[in-house]
This record gives sequence, structure tokens and C-alpha cells, in this order.
Amino acid sequence: MSPDTAIPFADSKYVNLRSFKRDGSPIDTPVWFALVGDRIVIFTDGTSYKVKRIRRNAKVELARCGVRGQLVGPWLPGRCRVVEGEPELITRAYDALNSKYLLMRVLTVIATIGGRVKRRLILEVTLDAAVPASQAS
Repeated sequence: MSPDTAIPFADSKYVNLRSFKRDGSPIDTPVWFALVGDRIVIFTDGTSYKVKRIRRNAKVELARCGVRGQLVGPWLPGRCRVVEGEPELITRAYDALNSKYLLMRVLTVIATIGGRVKRRLILEVTLDAAVPASQAS
């Protein structure tokens, strides 16, 4: 991304990921994210409903938020995809997430012991533009 389209929440700890149900109603989920170059990456459980919604409809919105999802910035429209078959990007995404969140390493150990680590997926979000969703057409 060029400096004029820089990610406005790059320094934030949390971002709210808004995905959409079949009927178009939004579902907001506060998530951890990291940057890999100019890519926004998020890790999640591959069996979660947000993954099912994103596979069906790649349209998402992101907004800076607090730990409980309270908004502290405007919604930005984008597209999301599940990263599959790209081991280098997946490795870089987990490295970035582990660097940003110390707790990520602890949770990985717990998920490995519980057998849930294999269900994890990486999501990649590309912002449409640095225009709030409320102003996008």
C-alpha cells in the first residue's frame, strides 16, 4: 500500500471484523490481527461461523476497537479470503501474530495440547480504500 492508503489502525491491538449473514445482517467480531507487508492477517478457528460467512461472501468491514469490541474508529470496507495452499504466507502470518501478541504463543501451546491447533486458519483482508464504509457506495 502506498502511504496515502496506509492502514489507519495498524498500531491498534484489536480490530472488529464485520462479516455478513445470508440475509445481509452484519456480525461483528473483535479479533487479533497483524500486518505482513501491506497485508492484514487474522487467525481464527476454521470451524467458526465467521469463516463460513466469509467463504460465502468475501465482503467485510474492519474498524479499530477495544478488547470487548467497542468501536474507536470508522468502518473500512474490504474483501477477505481464507489463506490456503500458501505455506510461506501462513508462516509469515503466524510469525507476525506471535511477535505482536505474547499471549498468542501461550494459546498455541494450549491449542496444541487440546488438539485444536490444526483447526486454525489465516484470513487475509484487503481494504477497498481508506474510505469509511458509511461513506462508501
